[in-house]
Amino acid sequence: MKQLRDIGEDALIARLVKLVPHAPDASGPGDDCAVIDPGPHADTLQLLKTDALVERVHFLPDAAPRAVGWKAVARVVSDFAAMGGEPEHFLITLALPKSTPVEWIEEVYRGMGDCLARFGGLLAGGETSSVPDGSAAVISVAATGRVSRQHLVLRSTARTGDAVIVTGRLGGSLAGKHLDFIPRVREAAWLVRHFRPSAMMDLSDGLGKDLPRLAAASGCSFRIDESVLPVSPDCTKDQAIGDGEDFELLFTFPSGQVKDLLARWSVEFPDLPLTIIGEMAPGGEGAPLKGGWDHFRG
Repeated sequence: MKQLRDIGEDALIARLVKLVPHAPDASGPGDDCAVIDPGPHADTLQLLKTDALVERVHFLPDAAPRAVGWKAVARVVSDFAAMGGEPEHFLITLALPKSTPVEWIEEVYRGMGDCLARFGGLLAGGETSSVPDGSAAVISVAATGRVSRQHLVLRSTARTGDAVIVTGRLGGSLAGKHLDFIPRVREAAWLVRHFRPSAMMDLSDGLGKDLPRLAAASGCSFRIDESVLPVSPDCTKDQAIGDGEDFELLFTFPSGQVKDLLARWSVEFPDLPLTIIGEMAPGGEGAPLKGGWDHFRG
């Protein structure tokens, strides 16, 4: 009998979504968020997202709890940004051992509040449950968001010849970056208004996993120049490709307009690098990337 480690995360999702009905007015699963279309006369689309933090998978027991709370919410906010949208209402589910210190979970919620206050989301409710002593703590976040119909960006709409671009620097999540990253909400909002990407997602599982996902969803492949990757200080090229949890924006954009984009970006965001790392290619071309996180293969 096959086990999850035999097929990996992407293959598991592909198998499971075939087993349940899909909403006819939704885009998803397979993107950073599900998109619900309320009808042709609505200017705004609804975004739905759920995510979970698991102790010893997404954070270590000695991690600062306020940082854990920030990360729990910021991961979801980052997914809204990757669709060109912004957050609205959040539901928090806690599954905790009975031995969990009350002060610890209060600090987690303070970190959640820090992130909600910064990016405009509101807590709407949630659920609590115990787990057996010795089990990992789990923090699950479900949220709604919104995006203007004209600003929605999917990961499945890249075109052959588009430039492949990333914000910021890659690698170093295990050194602590994964707990204090800033979701690129402002940057994504500026992009969709001034230089709308042809496709976009955030880098959660690493460039080595996420770029192939974007390419496959778009029916393309890619060519990457690894020598120009924007590597974080004290990191290697392999870490930039494979560490994951960078939460930078990965997007594609028409090559003929890149010069104008770079010029405007440098004025608007002078402290955040924007790097062209390659181009989209016809399906079947290009060299694969190695690395990235898979929950069932490690």
